[in-house]
Amino acid sequence: MLVNDSDFDSLVPGLPLSRRTFVGASLATGFALAVRPAQGQSVIQTSAAGLAAGDISIKAPDGVPVRAYWVQPSGKGPFPTVLVISEIFGLHEYIRDTCRRLARQGYQAIAPNLFQRQGDPASVGSVAEILSTIVSRVPDGQVMTDLDACASWAVANGGDSARLAITGFCWGGRITWLYAAHNPKLRAAVAWYGRLTGVPTDATPKHPSDLVSQMHAPVLGLYGAKDQGIPVSDVEDMRQDMTRVGKRAELVIYPEAGHAFHADYRPSYRAEDAIDGWARMLAWFRENGV
Repeated sequence: MLVNDSDFDSLVPGLPLSRRTFVGASLATGFALAVRPAQGQSVIQTSAAGLAAGDISIKAPDGVPVRAYWVQPSGKGPFPTVLVISEIFGLHEYIRDTCRRLARQGYQAIAPNLFQRQGDPASVGSVAEILSTIVSRVPDGQVMTDLDACASWAVANGGDSARLAITGFCWGGRITWLYAAHNPKLRAAVAWYGRLTGVPTDATPKHPSDLVSQMHAPVLGLYGAKDQGIPVSDVEDMRQDMTRVGKRAELVIYPEAGHAFHADYRPSYRAEDAIDGWARMLAWFRENGV
């Protein structure tokens, strides 16, 4: 079931951001915090009937068992694999349902809990706390090796090693760009409103705009012109930079969309743009052999 789409501006006032600068105090606007979701209950409900699905544990290189949600079509496969990366709100029902939607399209989907060492976003009372006590403490390097572990697990459990893709939303959109520059075996990446620029920190030493020349996989980026945390100028600069170094990217800007326009459990959801983005994502995967 779909609800009527609505345009909902972020509660955090927008700040002007230049190509290479990012105001530290505006970290929250980089995630366009329209609301604090309670349960992440997806309006679109996708049944797991006829699919193989469940909660799994994948051992990371540091020995930590990373919890994840896994789903794929019934049968042995091998199936093309998509790593699904959450927003700052973690592995809740919206992300799980997104995985089931992908499985209905023939994919094995794995959504890891990339915050588990730092905390559980669902147990924190405010967005500011999620950012300061959990998200800001998650090292990019740790995330990359956790995703590598998920990719390896996929190959041993019904996934096709030659057909690996990644998609992510908001915080996960930025991670999607980073993973496209990290894993040479990745075939395709789709970043939904992922932040492109930033100041370096110990946890986040580089951002997508710093890694243009290192991109291994073609990237589809889906953005909203009314996103108060990601200026259109950043998206256009990324488009030009990718073209300049000969890297393949398609960057789509939806004129009436803000941030989180795919998140059907939030007021920012825009059904028409979300449906179009989803169709583009599936076409991008297939165009690139996933």
